[in-house]
Amino acid sequence: MKKISLDNQAASPLEPAVLEAMLPFFTEHYGNPSSGHELGNAPRKALEGARASVAGLINAEPREIIFTASASESNNLAIKGLLAANRSKGNHIISSSVEHFSVLNQLKTLEKEGFAVTLLPVDQYGLVNPVQLEQAITDKTILVSIQAANPEIGTIQPLDDLVKVAESKGVPFHTDAAAAAGWIEIDVKKTGVALLSLAGDQFYGPKGSAALYISQKTRIRPLIEGGIQERGLRAGTENVPALVGLGVAAKLASETMAQRVKAITLLRDQLKERLLENVPHLHLNGHPKQRLPHNLNLSVQFVEGEALLLRMNMAGIYVSSGSSCTSQALKSSHVLAAIGLPPELAQGSLLLSLGRQNNAEEVPYITEQLAAVADLLRRMSPLYHQYLKEVQNNA
Repeated sequence: MKKISLDNQAASPLEPAVLEAMLPFFTEHYGNPSSGHELGNAPRKALEGARASVAGLINAEPREIIFTASASESNNLAIKGLLAANRSKGNHIISSSVEHFSVLNQLKTLEKEGFAVTLLPVDQYGLVNPVQLEQAITDKTILVSIQAANPEIGTIQPLDDLVKVAESKGVPFHTDAAAAAGWIEIDVKKTGVALLSLAGDQFYGPKGSAALYISQKTRIRPLIEGGIQERGLRAGTENVPALVGLGVAAKLASETMAQRVKAITLLRDQLKERLLENVPHLHLNGHPKQRLPHNLNLSVQFVEGEALLLRMNMAGIYVSSGSSCTSQALKSSHVLAAIGLPPELAQGSLLLSLGRQNNAEEVPYITEQLAAVADLLRRMSPLYHQYLKEVQNNA
């Protein structure tokens, strides 16, 4: 049986060059980068090389990069750290209804602590309106946090326009770019964001490797206090092997982005067209064009997403029924609800995220299996039989 992973948003294999670069730092160069003796030299030099490579990916300065262990940690450090440093200036935070839970859940906590939170709505494609952002900003607003792209439906936000609105009001802007970094061009100097989160495992780097960009004019307070690592903003001995891997992955992403994006966009569009042609009652979620190149979010009407996932798994095709953080929740996605998708479509959503290991030869098999699974589940669906009766009565 074929084995095809279409859940690369949740986990993707390391680039071979990434693994090769990491290995010596587990054994040969095992020293602590904070050590003053010779054993710390190679790890320290490698860490700064990785910092420069990550900075290069988003056109930042190396000293503006703080290493963390995940995008969730970066998001928490960005938001809570900035609020702690600016609490005297106001208590209002603006975000969007489609953010990752590492943003939304901490905003719920912050509300209990006395902060006021505004979650901006999105349109049918998941886009935030810059005009609505401008209208939401008050003299108490101290932070805007809106993602660069949605990891579930793939929609890319008009980041330049949103940041421009916040800048005009003197409000710092944080963006969760975990889904976007390494896949679309991001220039922090051009865009003007104050803070940006990214994660290495989203572009073929190791899990547990991430970073937070903090512009030189932005001040935050640490969440983890202790030593002087990461400019005193994130105490604890750095995970040198993982961060070396992050640096190599960032460098490769910078060098190969145009070629990789072109190839995977072509493959995604081939798969989308075949599926829409061969699977009845299939709906595309997210923006049709302004979306991540490797993202394909579809709703199969009249069937339930978890059943689809399980049946596709039996066929050796690994997909997600939503973002990896919600796929086990057995409830409709907050993102699909925010774009106004009816429950009967939201319940049957599938996220297909492609990776470098996928190829055009897999498209016919994926199409054949999804068509067969959808047909099988529809024949067992009372909703589908009700639909057929309505069609027959209206004929």
